Amino acid sequence: MGRIEVHEFISLDGVYESPSWTAEFPFDPKMGEAIARLTGPGSELLLGRRTYEMFAPAWSARSDDDDPGASFFNGARKNVVSSTLRDPEWNNSRVLGTYDAEAIRALRDEVDGSLYVSGSGTLVRAMLRDGLVDGLHLFVFPVVLGAGERLFTDEAVSGLRLLETEAYDSGVVHLAYGQG
Repeated sequence: MGRIEVHEFISLDGVYESPSWTAEFPFDPKMGEAIARLTGPGSELLLGRRTYEMFAPAWSARSDDDDPGASFFNGARKNVVSSTLRDPEWNNSRVLGTYDAEAIRALRDEVDGSLYVSGSGTLVRAMLRDGLVDGLHLFVFPVVLGAGERLFTDEAVSGLRLLETEAYDSGVVHLAYGQG
């Protein structure tokens, strides 16, 4: 049985949308190590359509020389939750259809490693509501944006417990939470 591991870059005020604002902060190699632990052998991607459509052109053009995560993103199976995407072009991609908690639970049971989720806020909120997220990894950047889509909306999230923290020289903090 696999795990669902969610990774988000998020501002102090909860914005995760279009994280181009993270570029002003140096990427600490320890952040890469933390993310790599979520994408080990047997892991697959689980993404919402909008994130998939942003990732596909960005990652498919990268090699490990550009970014050490490229081989994972390009080689892993990509599972896309979408009611509108029909023919995904990025290699190893398949459309799961409309969000269905039981289908996601069954997929998690099939995977040897983890289902790695990045971005995909609508999907993440639904999985949190349905108790499907095994690990929630928030990389909190020391910036307040004031506007933008927030990961946490009016819907309550409970039952999370802090598992790990790590601070980086850039001021970014990794907060790792688990369910219950």
